[in-house]
Amino acid sequence: MAYQALYRTWRPQKFSDMIGQEVVTKTLKNAIMTGQTTHAYLFNGPRGTGKTSAAKIFAKAINCLNPINGEPDGVCAMCQAADNGTLGDIIELDAASNNGVDEIREIREDVNYAPTQAKYKVYIIDEVHMLSTGAFNALLKTLEEPPANVIFILATTEPQKIPATIISRTQRFDFKRIDAKAAYDRMTYILDQRGDTYDEAAIRVIANAADGGMRDALSILDQALSFGDGHVTLENALLVTGSVTQTLLGEYVQAVVKQDTKQALAKLSEVLSAGKDANRFVEDLISYARDLLLHTEAPELISIVPDETFTDLAANTQANVWYRMIDILNDTQQQLRFTNRPSIYLEVLTVKLSQPIATTAPVTVERVSAPQVVAEPTPTAPKPAPVASAAPVVETPTQPAAQPEPVASPAPAEQPATPAPTRVAPRVADDQSAVFGVLSAATRGDLDRVQTVWADMVNMLPVPQQAMLNVAKPIAASPDGLVVAFDFEVIKANAMRNAELLHTMVTQIRLLTQAQNERQLVFVTTDDWPKMRAAFVAQRQGTAATPSVQQQVPQQVAAAVDDDLASLTAMDDQTEAAGPAPVVAEAERLFGADIVEEIDD
Repeated sequence: MAYQALYRTWRPQKFSDMIGQEVVTKTLKNAIMTGQTTHAYLFNGPRGTGKTSAAKIFAKAINCLNPINGEPDGVCAMCQAADNGTLGDIIELDAASNNGVDEIREIREDVNYAPTQAKYKVYIIDEVHMLSTGAFNALLKTLEEPPANVIFILATTEPQKIPATIISRTQRFDFKRIDAKAAYDRMTYILDQRGDTYDEAAIRVIANAADGGMRDALSILDQALSFGDGHVTLENALLVTGSVTQTLLGEYVQAVVKQDTKQALAKLSEVLSAGKDANRFVEDLISYARDLLLHTEAPELISIVPDETFTDLAANTQANVWYRMIDILNDTQQQLRFTNRPSIYLEVLTVKLSQPIATTAPVTVERVSAPQVVAEPTPTAPKPAPVASAAPVVETPTQPAAQPEPVASPAPAEQPATPAPTRVAPRVADDQSAVFGVLSAATRGDLDRVQTVWADMVNMLPVPQQAMLNVAKPIAASPDGLVVAFDFEVIKANAMRNAELLHTMVTQIRLLTQAQNERQLVFVTTDDWPKMRAAFVAQRQGTAATPSVQQQVPQQVAAAVDDDLASLTAMDDQTEAAGPAPVVAEAERLFGADIVEEIDD
């Protein structure tokens, strides 16, 4: 006889053989014992959780000649025929390939005939969500007025695609994912029955990789047995599942926790050079961080065997580190779905995890609110003299130090605020001299490289920061600077105050463009940019005859800037020829063209 896969050979034949679905099996057994079966059932759940197996066991048990506590005895004629597939009253239908109205109409005609051998005629329709709208409507009539000896069992992984009129006429059973421990116990039982040898760590790796599907777990186990000639080793399990070894995971996490970016990137290079999948690596990191988080509070729930590195990390690292790591990993996992360059995202992930935990948000709020609270008491002082002294706003912060001496709150407020400047490291400016500094060394190649990675960089940001940069674009770049134009002044001002956004921009642009240095950010508005551009051109043309200036601005750089400025000027000309500015058009739409007047300054 040809070899059968493990998930087929060890398919459950009784409700007691099923694992992880105790509520479902107990309910179905009691319904059979008490004779309270209904005409239609809906089995819903992830793949490989036992929906089809439960349907077959139920069909066999309800037609069994000698049921035992709701279970089929497995030896009567009906059970033998059901196991051999020769019982014509149990009909299995795959809705993925039989999803038309004609197939359902045939069922409607067949249900009018009584069962030929068994007591009940059972229709098992797998992947029922694949039926067409017409097929659902045809099935609805049968479910509304079912014959006495007909039972429908509908199985699906996507119940949201089934019409509510169908669901309301069925008893719904939700099959849950099988936890790793139950899958581990089932696989070890099968291997012991077969007489195969195995490493316990290898079975745990397979159970975690199955993601709650018993069929997937047995398929991976079957593959590992074939690869290892009947012996399941940890190395073989890691190769088959594409998982990363616990040792390498621990070394990587240890490096990022110690903020050793170079070592962490080296460990990441080992993972990628071994051909590991990026998504699998992120999933393994999430599981590892989860186990580290639970090691102290609930060690019985962890899914790995702790080694020395794991124990050291769990004992010497605070829980907020793992909270932050899981959040960042989850965001990266979502971003990996929409890219064809996962290695870049993993490198950015590594750098981000290696950075110290940012506490700038609460510190910045306290520092901003503190001057407001101090500033209010000074004008509300009993005498007008403090009000007069408060007029020079720049000098007052040094003198009121004599008044808050009794109040101890300002002093401690300044101490936790000291780490804030270290986080607000990125340089940002919005003045004309900074723009001139970038344009004097700007090249078309630098701008092209930034524009190429700009969309990827924006997609890596949180949604609020993405909204800021959706109305911005890079317009000039040099090896050490980048000019970004914003459509609105208020958004530009908010972006300049967002330390996290600035830090992420300079870091990711450097990584994505593979630049050696971080670029200084210069923010302007699209309205101010033409004026600054014209001023720069006028300044350069006015000093072009000076030899020293010609030495400062090489010919190739000047040509590149000329090309860039010429293209932007052409774009502006086309915009002006096409019609009014977007702001003017929006104002005319809101208030009327007869009220809005455009004034050129």
